[in-house]
This record gives sequence, structure tokens and C-alpha cells, in this order.
Amino acid sequence: MRTVGFNMPQPITADTSLIDIDLPMPAAAGRDLLVEIRAVSVNPVDAKVRASAAVEPGDHRVLGYDAAGVVKAVGPEVTLFQPGDAVFYAGALDRPGTNAEFHLVDERIVGRKPESLSFEQAAALPLTAITAYEAMLHRMKVQEPVPGAANAILIIGGAGGVGSIAIQLARELTDLTVIATASRPETQAWIRDLGAHHVIDHSQPLAPQVEALGLGSPAFVFSTTETEQHLDDILALIAPQGRFCLIDDPKNPMDLRPFKRKALSIHWELMFTRSLYQTEDMIEQHKLLDHVAELVDAGRIRTTLAETYGTINAANLKRAHAMIESGRAKGKIVLSGF
Repeated sequence: MRTVGFNMPQPITADTSLIDIDLPMPAAAGRDLLVEIRAVSVNPVDAKVRASAAVEPGDHRVLGYDAAGVVKAVGPEVTLFQPGDAVFYAGALDRPGTNAEFHLVDERIVGRKPESLSFEQAAALPLTAITAYEAMLHRMKVQEPVPGAANAILIIGGAGGVGSIAIQLARELTDLTVIATASRPETQAWIRDLGAHHVIDHSQPLAPQVEALGLGSPAFVFSTTETEQHLDDILALIAPQGRFCLIDDPKNPMDLRPFKRKALSIHWELMFTRSLYQTEDMIEQHKLLDHVAELVDAGRIRTTLAETYGTINAANLKRAHAMIESGRAKGKIVLSGF
């Protein structure tokens, strides 16, 4: 079968940073589904892994996490799906990726594809939806108020993949006032259209802009990017006993001592944790993806697909990785099946 991967970590500008590779067809066992991939989307984690992950000499690594496709075969322990089912999911960090004609995935992290979406539209959603859903509802528990705080959430990086779905989920599943950040006119328009109540500019200090809104100190802050750059502002603007969640990887060690004065709780979200450790609640990702599909089909949230880059091959994936690394991506970049 055809796949796309890499043999060594390289800058995306290198000729062999991503290559087309032929591999044997995998077989489903245990609780695995064998999925025929119809579309994938590209995330910052794809670029991070490609640029830094070690690969044994002479070996290769297939990239890709987000996917939508059709179940072709199931392992003997599968109970949730059957061949012919249309599905969407975000894969696992420690298994071969979705940039392949066929892919194995544990059924407990798979959801039924929204019926109202194409495979391309569906492929834009899983990783970012799981990340945003887990961060807000499972980690920060935003449905539980913080005493005395403004019933509001600040989403830093609102126009990115995670921010774009977080805005929608916060609007639909909570009564929070949603403040989101973007720095360019087109990205500010994007997040307003997604439902943000207030838009502020993350290229300027955040705390004065939040104060100027007159809402009070937000109970929750969800940082999707450049946390290190905004940390002082986050500490200044968040309410005492507030809850803070981040998903990025600050380059320098964060000094957490200033969080003590306000008794802030800190949450680090990684949507791969449940599959990496085979946690007892791993099936929560199946449940939340089905919930997201229901919300989509009810017209309550929409896909964050922004651009399609053609079929899945090394050349098109290199373009997508380059755009992700540029920091100029709005919404999600999707590629169709081979």
C-alpha cells in the first residue's frame, strides 16, 4: 500500500523531508479497525514529529493523525463498528500514522463520521475537537464555576485548528462568554464568524485588552500557542482560583511559583495520553467524537476545514507542513485519499 513518511528528521525544505513509501497491507487484530483512508488533515504535531523524531537507520516512520475513512475489516474483539462504517478519528502517537491507504486504529478512539460532512470536512475535526473538548470539559471542567470570577474563557490562538473548534464548543456546550485572540484582520473575522463574543489582538499585551472589556477577571484561560510569550499577561488577567490549560511546548522551563499567589490550577492537555497509556477511560474519546458528530449533524458546530491541498502524497504534504510551520494557517489543511 502507498504511504508517506520520513527516514530521518529534517527541515521541510529538504528534498527528502517527506517521501512516498510502499508498505505491506496491515491486518486487524484485537480491538483494531482497518480503515481505508479517504482524507487526512495536517496538525502542528505532524510537523514537530517530522522535524525531531529519531528513526532507526534504514527504517521509516509514517506520519499523520487526523483521518476520515471507511472500515474495511475489524479485529475479533471489536464491538463498536463493522465493515462499511464511515468513521473519523485522530490516531495514536505511538503507532504508524494515517498518511497511508489503509490504517489500523483502536476502536475506542474512533467516532462515527458526521453524516452531513464529506470525508474531507470530517477529517479536519478529530484531533482539534478531542483536544479542545478534553481541555475545557475534562481538564479545566469549565462547566463548574469559579467563585467570584467572570463566567468567561480566554482562548489564546483562536484562529488555529484547536482554537477554531474550542470557540464553537464553548459556545454550544457552556454559557461562558468567549474571548478569543487573533492578530490579523482575516483571522479576527474568522473567529468572530465562529462565535467569539469578543476578539482581542495577541500581538499586543493581553491583560489591558481583557480589562477594557469590562467583564471582570475570566475564570478560565486556554492557551493553544505562544504560552511562554503570554505568561505574565495570563497571570495578571485570570481570576483568583482560576483554571489555566495549555497545549503547546514552551521552549524554556516555566516558573510556576507565581501561580501560587492566586491558587491557580494548571492543566496540560495532550489528546494522545489516553491511547499512549491505555487508560481505563480511553473510550471517552469514542464518546466525545460521537458527541461532536451529533453537534455537527444538528448544525450546532461546523467543520474547521479551510484549505484542501490535493491528494495524499509527499509533495502535497510538504506544502501543508510548510504552511503549518509558517504560523499563517487559518483553520485546517486537508488532503484527500490517494
